[in-house]
Amino acid sequence: MSDLGATSTTDDVLAGVDLTGRRIVVTGASTGLGEEATRSFAAAGASVTMAVRDRTRGEAAAARIREGVPGADLEIRELELASLRSVRSFAAGFLADHDRIAVLVNNAGVMACPYAETVDGFELQFGTNHLGHFLLTTLLEPALIAGAPSRVVSLSSSGHRLADVDLDDPGFVTTDYEPWLGYGRAKTANVLFAVELDRRLRDQGVRAFAVHPGAIMTELARHLTDETLGTMLASIPAGQEMAFKSIPEGAATTVFAATSPALDGLGGLYLEDCHIAEVTDTDTMGGVRSYAVDPDRAAALWALSEELTAG
Repeated sequence: MSDLGATSTTDDVLAGVDLTGRRIVVTGASTGLGEEATRSFAAAGASVTMAVRDRTRGEAAAARIREGVPGADLEIRELELASLRSVRSFAAGFLADHDRIAVLVNNAGVMACPYAETVDGFELQFGTNHLGHFLLTTLLEPALIAGAPSRVVSLSSSGHRLADVDLDDPGFVTTDYEPWLGYGRAKTANVLFAVELDRRLRDQGVRAFAVHPGAIMTELARHLTDETLGTMLASIPAGQEMAFKSIPEGAATTVFAATSPALDGLGGLYLEDCHIAEVTDTDTMGGVRSYAVDPDRAAALWALSEELTAG
């Protein structure tokens, strides 16, 4: 598909690309992969809305970006994905000021945390990583359609191979909670969401992708304990190893999904290392599991998500 790969950086992806005049929204933009994606988009001329939980941290990230990209066109808006009220408030405020979106990057998330619930009573990982972004995207749909051709990029993970979604027990009411099980479910949901979103909106010029950024040391790992870290390492298939990336390398696949002309006319795909991943159910770190791209599962998850976020 391209000469890009696992060690490519965001700057490699955007070399020679001009994003002037395009509005891009990035959630979780105050640190890590979200901050780096924001920096690279701004450096290529895009106007970026930084959706952040904490405005002070968002302002600090914007200041860091402007040190390297003087005159970066950045807008900071508060968004708490663990609160449907906050998501609705963000969307209403954004749409009052902007009528078009070229790219929405659903980057924010939590990983392998102890059991907790969102403001609305959903299991935290499913509620934040999936439901918050589901509602955000559907509310911003008019601007995505108006901005077509546009793209929605959702951050998934190779962790999706740990578990399929459980449509009958998304909140762990009857299932014993385990941090990585919850993470696997949520990351699979991110892929299924891209599959169904793309099916619904592709005829209106909106395409959707899910991406695995790779293993990167960011604040996403803040909940890891010795126990959960050991569980993660034990899940690595025999004979394989986890290769860590730098933050610019980790954000590269996100930026590739958001901007690459190699993906024109495509959608509903899972990407890794700046390429389309193979669908495989073998015991491997790479590729995407078949259950995560199953169109029937994707449609069923969409219906459940509509029900859970209604009101």
